[in-house]
Amino acid sequence: MKHHPLSKRIGLFLGPLLFTIVQILPFEMVSEKADTVIAVALWMVLWWITEAVSISVTSLLPLLLFPLFKIMPIADVGANYGSPIVFLFFGGFILALALEKVNLHKRIALTIIKLTGTSPNRVILGFMIATAFMSMWISNTASTVVMLPIAMSVINLLVNDEDGFTKKDKNFALSVMLGIAFSANAGGIATVIGTPPNSVLIGLLENEYNTTINFVDWMLIGLPFSTTLITIIYFVLVKWMFPNKGLVFDASKSVIKTELNKLGKTSSKEKQVLITFAVIVSLWIFRGVINKYIPGLGLTDTMISIFGAIALFAIPHRLKEGDFILEWKDTSKLAWGILILFGGGLALAKGMSASGIVDVVATTISNSDISILVMASLLIILMLFMTELMSNVALTAVLAPVVAGIAIGLNIPILYLLIPVTIASSCAFMLPMATPPNAIVFASGYIKVHQMARVGVILNLIAVSLLILMFQFVIPLIF
Repeated sequence: MKHHPLSKRIGLFLGPLLFTIVQILPFEMVSEKADTVIAVALWMVLWWITEAVSISVTSLLPLLLFPLFKIMPIADVGANYGSPIVFLFFGGFILALALEKVNLHKRIALTIIKLTGTSPNRVILGFMIATAFMSMWISNTASTVVMLPIAMSVINLLVNDEDGFTKKDKNFALSVMLGIAFSANAGGIATVIGTPPNSVLIGLLENEYNTTINFVDWMLIGLPFSTTLITIIYFVLVKWMFPNKGLVFDASKSVIKTELNKLGKTSSKEKQVLITFAVIVSLWIFRGVINKYIPGLGLTDTMISIFGAIALFAIPHRLKEGDFILEWKDTSKLAWGILILFGGGLALAKGMSASGIVDVVATTISNSDISILVMASLLIILMLFMTELMSNVALTAVLAPVVAGIAIGLNIPILYLLIPVTIASSCAFMLPMATPPNAIVFASGYIKVHQMARVGVILNLIAVSLLILMFQFVIPLIF
């Protein structure tokens, strides 16, 4: 009989209990409406942290509670679940689904590893670059799942060689495994669709502040940060924490070659998906130029994303056989729950704004004399270390509206504060439960918790430092 964790059982009842307690308090904390929104937020946060029910189910609470307690009409709440940002990510999911269905993501990854070389450190670098590149377009979980068996094959060469599994071999295994997990986390930062918190932020900006960050604008910030962080991770792993100096083996080349041979020649379906992928990314990159030269077109990132999704279902591969790249049944593998999570986060943000909570935060901060840099640093640290313990999407959904209020109170552009704080939510390197990639590589058996925590805390502090530098010097130059 399956044992239901105590934390989940407690969370299940504590969430609604806390909501009720806040509702029946004999005094107002902010206002009647704001107190109700705070109560809903506390309920959601408790269920998100304990995962008493699915985090996606928790995200449906505003749809019930906001209309019930007269915070917003149900039509206004429901609009958040159909936000353009939700459909931008939906299109991205469909694109990822096609890449995975035809195994193109694996071919791209293996080709990158092959190109980087076969010395031990180059193999590690190849795995990291390949994982990061995939995570820009597909989920970090899928990227890690693809890379893990290939990495295991390479490590097994060292386990079964003449001298057994030496300290250098173990260090190589640790570097490969942690490199894959950490690159999967950091790689998604580079693009709007790479990791859900990015889209939560962009949805909040569009819904509440009429501010748009397009695909290219985000990449101007995200790609250099992601590249810098992954470069630092590589050197921390192979030069500092787990050096493998003197380790020599060429057999990894044969593993990569064998894996590529299993895939066979590039199929016509792979080519069709690759063309579609290239067209969509090109449209995202050149959208501004296209809109400039075709006035009135009004092309948006979401429209491009949906165009790509429709193309993968509608453009035939072989018309006579009725063969298409994707069929609707393929969407059974789609992360529908994440789309609901987006909607719940946006609804909660709208509730915070409509009830005056954001204004109260802004006023309180503006009346304090706290340093802007100190506040930014504290928020980045809070987000980064809290995301070790709970879903980064849920955390961003709760904290982003509050951070926006703090930025207004500090009298600085909200983007300056929101971007580094949001990126911080994708920099969880310490614990196996912090992100799916961390959990997946931990399950390989080559990593102990203390080893991940030891290198993770160093990388967390480095990420905090980079984000503070970004806040202070980089973002003001771009926005």
